[in-house]
Amino acid sequence: MQPLKPAKRTHPDQTGAPRSPAVAGPAEDAGPAPAPPRLPEARGPLSAFLFGRLAGAPRELEEVAVDSGEPALHDEDLQIALYACYELHYQGFDGVDERWEWHPSLLRLRARLERRLEEGLADAVPRPAPVRAQRVPAALAELVADGDGDSPLADHLAHDAGPERFREFVVHRSVYQLKEADPHTWAIPRLRGRAKAALVEIQADEYGGGHRERMHAELYRATMRGLGLCDDYGHYVDRVPAITLAALATMSLFGLHRRHRGALLGHLAALEMTSSEPNAKYARGLRRLGADAATARFYDEHVQADAVHEQLAAHDMCGAFAAAHPSLAGEVLFGAACCLTLERLFARHLLGRWEAGESSLRGGEPL
Repeated sequence: MQPLKPAKRTHPDQTGAPRSPAVAGPAEDAGPAPAPPRLPEARGPLSAFLFGRLAGAPRELEEVAVDSGEPALHDEDLQIALYACYELHYQGFDGVDERWEWHPSLLRLRARLERRLEEGLADAVPRPAPVRAQRVPAALAELVADGDGDSPLADHLAHDAGPERFREFVVHRSVYQLKEADPHTWAIPRLRGRAKAALVEIQADEYGGGHRERMHAELYRATMRGLGLCDDYGHYVDRVPAITLAALATMSLFGLHRRHRGALLGHLAALEMTSSEPNAKYARGLRRLGADAATARFYDEHVQADAVHEQLAAHDMCGAFAAAHPSLAGEVLFGAACCLTLERLFARHLLGRWEAGESSLRGGEPL
């Protein structure tokens, strides 16, 4: 098995010009912002309809069928359509009029897509038993302890996976990690007091404490470059399957709706409470494959940071929120359960494909 080697090539940006794989510095920030990603490829009639309309000027959308009969969490057409609707609230798309973001007819269509996602989550995620508000931190700990999350996947990457499988894993995660923290940041203006302060403290670490080179998304870009992957935002969206997109869509669903703020906090808490050990294994796997310190730094950083965030998220954030909003304690636990279930489904997809000798990515072409 050949060890990992950093790429010696450069990757084109959205305009076709080559970009150096070196870490970007302040001079790059002083120049023009890179173009947003292009619209992804359609995966069925729903996304083909939506992307065709988004390519033109904002106008009233015709009625379109949104239920393909596939389970929502594995429906490729639904999930890529939801991804596009949500991405309008993040970086947008090259050539897509920014007025689409709040166009009433697009929001009506998105609401129909979101109903399917919520139904899919309700079918896949057992709702935790109700608890008193003061027991929320303990109940979160019990939820995390009861599930193995992505432990089998982390073990495989630590001990057995070859370079190509590790690259595939990093590509899957890139659709979230290159915007890490952004979906959960939507909750900040919806909180008060101790819960808000705790969330801000967590998010400040995610954004590098004001230092661009320490932002977790930037550290992930360095990991991608170290593995010979393109680090352009949104570059690999067409390669990842529905279950990868469903995990990201769930964060955006919770983040963009105030009624889901409790679920969003529970989701973040579950991420933080299950992060340290897997990330230590990912770092171990990269070093086993010959990766350098810069390539492994993203995972090393999460081993340390998330051990601190775990207590902040469970007690200061979720515990304080549940105490202030006892009727939403169950939503906090449901959000955590959604996170854990989606992680299990994601890990099952990757390991199942790899055990069958197949790529876990769409398209079948090598990275």
